[in-house]
Amino acid sequence: MSLGFTEIILILLVILILFGAKRIPEIAKALGRASYEFKKAKNELTEEGRDLVETAEKAAEKEDAQKAAENGATQEKQS
Repeated sequence: MSLGFTEIILILLVILILFGAKRIPEIAKALGRASYEFKKAKNELTEEGRDLVETAEKAAEKEDAQKAAENGATQEKQS
């Protein structure tokens, strides 16, 4: 669902009527900051998710290695 040219013009006219020409730059600046903060937070959460997955994978590998070592030691004792 995308906005066409007519819808964008209509939205801009409504904003102009509601807020006036003097406040539009302030509103645009606030929207820009909000967009930046949203993207920054999204990127931070994505990075944290990657770190969690990486940590879990390393822990699983370590656990697998310990189990393999224990199994190897058990087999040597039985021989």
